[in-house]
Amino acid sequence: MDKDLIINVTDGTAELALTEGGRLIEYDKESDSKAQFSLGDVFLGKVKKLLPSLNAAFVDIGDEKEAFIHYLDLGINFKSFDFFVKQINISKNYTTFFEKVAISDPLEKEGHISDHLHPGQPVMVQIVKEPISTKGSRLTGEISIAGRNIVLLPFSDKVSISQKISSKEEKARLSRLIYSILPKNYGAIIRTAAEGKRAAILDAELKGLIRKWESSWKKLAKSKDVQLLFRENSRVTTLIRDLLADDFTNIYVNDKATFNEVCQYVAMISPGQEKIVHYFDKQQNIFDAFDITRQVKGSFGRVVSLKKGAYLVIEHTEAMHVIDVNSGTRIKTGEQEENALEVNMSAAEEIARQLRLRDMGGIVIVDFIDMEDVEHRNQLYKHMSSLMENDRARHTILPLTKFGLMQITRQRVRPATEIETGEVCPMCKGTGKIGPTLLLDEALERHLSAIAEKKPGRSIRLVVNPVTYAYITKGWWNSLVSQWKRKYKCPLKVLKDDNFAINQSLWEDVKTSRPLGSFFD
Repeated sequence: MDKDLIINVTDGTAELALTEGGRLIEYDKESDSKAQFSLGDVFLGKVKKLLPSLNAAFVDIGDEKEAFIHYLDLGINFKSFDFFVKQINISKNYTTFFEKVAISDPLEKEGHISDHLHPGQPVMVQIVKEPISTKGSRLTGEISIAGRNIVLLPFSDKVSISQKISSKEEKARLSRLIYSILPKNYGAIIRTAAEGKRAAILDAELKGLIRKWESSWKKLAKSKDVQLLFRENSRVTTLIRDLLADDFTNIYVNDKATFNEVCQYVAMISPGQEKIVHYFDKQQNIFDAFDITRQVKGSFGRVVSLKKGAYLVIEHTEAMHVIDVNSGTRIKTGEQEENALEVNMSAAEEIARQLRLRDMGGIVIVDFIDMEDVEHRNQLYKHMSSLMENDRARHTILPLTKFGLMQITRQRVRPATEIETGEVCPMCKGTGKIGPTLLLDEALERHLSAIAEKKPGRSIRLVVNPVTYAYITKGWWNSLVSQWKRKYKCPLKVLKDDNFAINQSLWEDVKTSRPLGSFFD
């Protein structure tokens, strides 16, 4: 099945749409306004307040909301990072100083945050959860720099390998290779994507990650004020880093600068695969060309349609997300139990897609249609579990309760994506009210007067709603239309259109068919 990534860049905003077989499965939007505080960014923060009862602290990283860090999130090598932050200055040789910093003993699990932090202290932190609702960012003191194949760990001397790499020979090869190229005071996590990769690719990526980490040293040495030290990759490259695989078919980009960035990044992490990156230079909107706009509008509303008349109702609250499955107008055939199973199985597929599409995290409660058969409930649970296997976010799914509820917890690192799919009503202009229909005839006459004044005697055609048509043509000599013809001395033909709203009208020139005005009164 074709897997395409479509990137739409407009006015400082990048929209990313991942499709499988043309069907939208992931959507993300990155703008300059929120890029300052993004997942993975590393800051030099300043401790604002300790919370001994929670064994935590609030840290200022330059956001309006103070960020939060727990003692257990300081990291096992916090003492090394703390010493490095405090002692580095512009008079030192940065590389030599870094190599001489001793890797500290791990922090005690039962320790107290007041033993290591105090108000006003500068501290190097990384965002692990973006601000959500009234809460600030969640931080960690264990800095890591993630690449496609390797995660670099400063002030560490260990190499860990993904458990998904099953071959012992491959694990041994990767371990020997990474140990041989790692400089002093660096550790690494070898990701699943590194399996089978050549030494040259891994060496190039490792050097790139080290350069990113070392780029922060000069800033750190010059000033201990709150500042951004270095940024995680943009959402474009982060998504490519996490998702790019041999089954990726195409990447389409409509912005030249972003196209060059993506080409360079793909060439670095997967040489030879940059040929799948294409520059979309057509005048047409790229999202319209790939049918993304329509899918976004149809997927982010409160009600999401399913096959054969069934639908989902999705509600977002502060505490959780709630999804209700409804059979709707679906034509029922056979037994109720079989119908319920069929609707629930179809709904599970859309729910798994919606969780990824909206990046819904925290607690999700799904109210499926009740099923009496235990085997059917187990079948639905297994089906849902298999559908969620491709979800990159950590999640837990519990079997259905006797009330037909399924509980899902999904890793939440940023606010759920919400898109306003509604449009302002052209009749009421968003107010919920229209002008008094009692005065509709006066409004129509004003329009006619203005048209007739510009060119007296021209033949005019008026299109209105059937109700309005019946009202203004009622009678013959005394109908409103007859009175207007005599008053403004112009031929006037009235037509009705069922698609018109009661307060909508369209005026046209009969000879040229040119519109003279379209109105909502």
